[in-house]
Formats: sequence, C-alpha cells, structure tokens
Amino acid sequence: MGGPSALPLLLLLACCGAPGGANLSQDDSQPWTSDETVVAGGTVVLKCQVKDHEDSSLQWSNPAQQTLYFGEKRALRDNRIQLVRSTPHELSISISNVALADEGEYTCSIFTMPVRTAKSLVTVLGIPQKPIITGYKSSLREKETTTLNCQSSGSKPAAQLTWRKGDQELHGEPTRVQEDPNGKTFTVSSSVTFQVSREDDGADIVCSVNHESLKGADRSTSQRIEVLYTPTAKIRPDPPHPREGQKLLLHCEGRGNPVPQQYLWEKEGSVPPLKMTQESALIFPFLNKSDSGTYGCTATSNMGSYKAYYTLNVNDPSPVPSSSSTYHAIIGGIVAFIVFLLLILLIFLGHYLIRHKGTYLTHEAKGSDDAPDADTAIINAEGGQSGGDDKKEYFI
Repeated sequence: MGGPSALPLLLLLACCGAPGGANLSQDDSQPWTSDETVVAGGTVVLKCQVKDHEDSSLQWSNPAQQTLYFGEKRALRDNRIQLVRSTPHELSISISNVALADEGEYTCSIFTMPVRTAKSLVTVLGIPQKPIITGYKSSLREKETTTLNCQSSGSKPAAQLTWRKGDQELHGEPTRVQEDPNGKTFTVSSSVTFQVSREDDGADIVCSVNHESLKGADRSTSQRIEVLYTPTAKIRPDPPHPREGQKLLLHCEGRGNPVPQQYLWEKEGSVPPLKMTQESALIFPFLNKSDSGTYGCTATSNMGSYKAYYTLNVNDPSPVPSSSSTYHAIIGGIVAFIVFLLLILLIFLGHYLIRHKGTYLTHEAKGSDDAPDADTAIINAEGGQSGGDDKKEYFI
C-alpha cells in the first residue's frame, strides 16, 4: 500500500512544485519582452527573446490580435511596421510614425506545447500644442489689475501650465484638465491675476507647458503688455557748471507712457511763466548774474503732469588768456632763454681770459730778472768797487 500510494505524490511534485527539470524546461521556453513608451509621431521597437525555441518561431501581434510578423514573414500590410531582426531566439520589429491608436498591449507568442506568450505595453505620449494666451486688452493703466488665461490641447497624459513675468514666477491658479473629444488626449488651462506697475511696461508675460513628451524642450507663448503711467522729469544743465557770459541749455528730460508732449518753464518769483513749448530745452544765449534762481519744468501728458526743479547759480567768468598775450609770453620766454645762454657764455669767456692773462704777466717778470738793463748793471758794479757797501736801488 505504501509504495503505490506514494507514486502519485512524487509525480505531482515533479510536474508542479519541485524545482526539477520540468520547470527549468518551461522557463527556458518562456519568451520575454519589455514595456515601451513612445512620443506620438516617433518610432518604437518591440523586441521578443526566448532561450529555448523548441524548433518553433516567434510571432508578434497587435492589441487587436492581428498578427504583425511570424518569424521573418510579414503578416499585416502596414508599411510603418518593419522587421528589425529575426533569429530562432529573437524577433524584433519597429513601428514608425506611431499614433495614439497604436497604444495598447502587444503580444509575443511562441507555438510550443503549450503555446507561451509575453506582453509588451506600449504607451503613446500625446504632445501638447503650443499654449494660447487670451484676456489681454490693448493697454493697462498703472496699478490696474488684469487676468490672463492660457490653454493647451492634445497632451497625454495631461500637461501642466506655469506662468512667469520676465524672470519672475507668477503664481497662477491650479491647472484645469478637460478630456478631448477623442477620449485619449486632454486640454489644460490656467489663469493668472496680477496688478501692473510702471516697471511692467513692455514686460513679457509667459505661459509655459510642461510635459514629459517635450523632453525638456521649451514650449511657451508670451504676451507683451503696455502700461500707461504718469510722467516723471528731471532738469539737466549743459554745461554742468555755467559761468557768466556762456550759453546755457536747461534740458527737461521727461519720461512716461505716453511720453510728455508739453513742457512749461517757470522761474520762482517771476510772473508770467517763461515758456510753454513742445520742446524740452530752455535756452540762455548769454548768461548774466541776474539769471540765477530756481527754475521749474512741468512735463505734461494725457496721463498727468510732473514738475522738476533746478537751482541755477551763475559763476564768475573764467579768465581766458587772449591769443596776443599768449604769443607775447612765448616770445618773452625765448628771449629770456637766449639772454641766459649769453650770460653763461660771457662768464666762461671772462674766466678763460683771466687765466691766460695771468700766465703772460708771470713770464714777463721772469724775463726782467734774468736780463737786467745797463743802468742796473753799472750801479751794481760801482757798489762792488766801494767795498761792499750796501746800496738801495729804486726802480721807477
């Protein structure tokens, strides 16, 4: 009884549970694949491999269970589907220009006993369209609040929208998602509300769409805004440090949107106003001390007006040497230099003559001692005859 009753149990273990040769053979004949993600319009490669083919061919079929390739033989007439590699251990095919309808589970089969299959899930990403910004009117006034809307369709899965003003991030409302009529893609939208200032004049408000199908590429739309604001002005003198007798221009530099179109010049304590014009400069052809004072310039546009002040202090005229005096100074310098050279020359010449004249007189004196004249000789002779009496001799 013990032997026959144990045999079915051993067979059961061998077939179903024991880690024996039966399971190993089953694993080697099991094909394997991988899931793939592709962007709509791109190309996906489906690769199926098996270790032990058991003299059977691999086959690929689409989500509708239509055979695409059986070994190296094409089964479905679709030029987008091409054979990449076919061996007893591998069957790889490619699908180009992938559409959203191509998404689904693809099956790799090997017709062993029993038939074994492997699944590959192909996910097709829908590329979001370039966003569109609406809600902007022609121009905005300073401190006015505005709301802009942004929308993008065709993304799968749903994309995300972000806002920025220049390099500054704007915090808009959370992205709203709505399914498109095709039932596969989505339309996303967002809005942002902010208050404008004069610094926002000419700024770009940017709406960007973020989606994995873009792979980091920028897909955005910008809306440049115009802000109307009251003018400002400042007065700039030319030259910066005016002097009496000079020509002076006071420039009233106004800025704003729109640009100031009228300028009113006034001087404190003077009535009526000096000048009202569309030109921004006040001209003084010839400055006088009486022109000193505080001047005001009122720059006006249809958005308002602004008044700037400048205090004018007329300095004394700067001494400017005439051309004739400059010429005389140059001539005088040259003459002085020549006189200086002549004095140096005379000093050297006088020193030279003195040295040579002294040498000449010394030589003349020595010659007189060596050859005395006749009178001196006679006197010396007489003195010798008188017995050596001393004689004093005088030479005139």
